Amino acid sequence: MSGWLKIVGLGPGSEAMITPEVTAALRDATDVVGYVPYVNRVAPRAGLIRHGSDNREEIRRAEHALQLALEGHRVVVVSSGDPGVFAMAAAVFEALETGDAQWRTLDIQVLPGISAMLAASASVGAPLGHDFCCINLSDNLKPWALIEKRLRLAAEADFAMAFYNPRSKARPEGFARTLEVLREACGPDRLIIFARAVSTPEESIRVTTLGEATPEMADMRTLVIIGSQQTRLIEREVGVPLVYTPRSAD
Repeated sequence: MSGWLKIVGLGPGSEAMITPEVTAALRDATDVVGYVPYVNRVAPRAGLIRHGSDNREEIRRAEHALQLALEGHRVVVVSSGDPGVFAMAAAVFEALETGDAQWRTLDIQVLPGISAMLAASASVGAPLGHDFCCINLSDNLKPWALIEKRLRLAAEADFAMAFYNPRSKARPEGFARTLEVLREACGPDRLIIFARAVSTPEESIRVTTLGEATPEMADMRTLVIIGSQQTRLIEREVGVPLVYTPRSAD
């Protein structure tokens, strides 16, 4: 049996947002490897072994997947959203670069998915319609000073910004500081969007301003988007307001 490794994105939550390409890979797999909640999104079936592991074991998980593929297994490494956005694709290639030379002979593919960032943007309109950047607010793998530097530079460049991992129980102070930095750099009237559990039954969308935003509005299931100076809001009588950033800039 010839092994292969496919690194895939399961989208933000809804099965409807899993691409046909990823569905086909999961159908053909003998093994699924990933963080336990994401592995659990893949239905059990005969002939499939699911390997769930802790969230902070990315490199070990990647090494396990590569070795399984080398031994002839058809392996799918799963991430939520897109595997190349703060997810397992980079971890697999990090393990590949420093690991067993035989791993480099494997058939390895990255299959894109719909990211939480894009799903959140679509839920309110098009706030990422012009130039934007994406920042992971977790300081587990980088120092807070670097995060704050990037926040200030992105604000100075007037990017719209999408934030992953804004606020956890272990580090609630980080997002509070993020809001302080952004108020200093952007002012209180800048639009900010809190999109929680997008595409799932628990979905919640809130559009407000930096002046009204509080740290408690975000958790680890929330994708936060802050607009640029150009970002506009369209009020509606029904549903959440529409938010978009024009494609042109002054």
